[in-house]
Amino acid sequence: MASTLDFNLTTHLQSLLPNGVRPSLVEEVIPQLISSISKVARALRTSSQVSQVGTANAFGDDQLNVDVIAEDIIRIAISGCPSIFTASSEEDPVEKSTGSNADVAEKYTVAFDPLDGSSIIAPNWTVGTIIGIWDGVSALHQHPSNQVAAILGVYGPRTTAVVALRVPGCAATCFEIGLGESNSSSSSLHIEIVQPKVRLAEAPFKTRYFAPANMRAAAEDPKYMSLITHFIQEKYTLRYSGGLVPDVIHALVKGHGVYVSPVTEKSKAKLRRLYELAPIALIVECAGGSAVDAADGRSILERPIEDTDERAGLICGTAEDVEFAKKSLLG
Repeated sequence: MASTLDFNLTTHLQSLLPNGVRPSLVEEVIPQLISSISKVARALRTSSQVSQVGTANAFGDDQLNVDVIAEDIIRIAISGCPSIFTASSEEDPVEKSTGSNADVAEKYTVAFDPLDGSSIIAPNWTVGTIIGIWDGVSALHQHPSNQVAAILGVYGPRTTAVVALRVPGCAATCFEIGLGESNSSSSSLHIEIVQPKVRLAEAPFKTRYFAPANMRAAAEDPKYMSLITHFIQEKYTLRYSGGLVPDVIHALVKGHGVYVSPVTEKSKAKLRRLYELAPIALIVECAGGSAVDAADGRSILERPIEDTDERAGLICGTAEDVEFAKKSLLG
């Protein structure tokens, strides 16, 4: 018998795409990755200690025990998907073969950040997983339109996920699901459609939100200081946690928000385009918003990614606020 997750999620995905389109994506890849998010959530709940493991990833970032746990869980899920031929992550940023040699019509590569929010997980704040799913066996050197799906897993008081689909020839869509354990069995996953359509609202807005990352940069950049002052004077509500995933999710759930991670002479770009920006941008765009590079104002999904360590700043969220922030910072 199919699990609760397989039945509900697959059925919903099939309802979003024309009959028979991308069967491996909707029946295998996305359900397996969603299941792994639930397993990461369970592992985090039982990991009372957050500590460095004494190793660093290929980028030189110190690894936490929870980073390694999340990485391993998602890798196992990927290995169970014959249509995923390669995968890379922020912890292991080399596109490696999964060993699949299946004769399948669909071939995908997955690029993911297993646990985004290392700086805020020790105080038990909300963190998340970021996943991009790309057509083909590499996400590099190709147009970002080949990224056909993205997932944001959110680990907070509840475990939720936002899923975006932008399959060529089909309407783009974005929805939110809740994940929990079935009452009948602790090993059975229950999935619920929280929002069948995630969409940023249109003006007029009841409440407007802003999330200014790296506020210290305002001390060296008068334009960023002026932008933050504008938000305050216009009575925007501050909602900034220090985590990319919860701050973006907040805007999507509330229907409005603008997230700004600036790039200045002293504050270099930190967000990696492949593992963080491309999936975030796909989700925000599928929800009717905009996502641009804070350094030059170009769309995040406008140019190919050539290297796994490419970084950029980010302005994303409600389109008109993104445009205002872009003009304020770049002129």
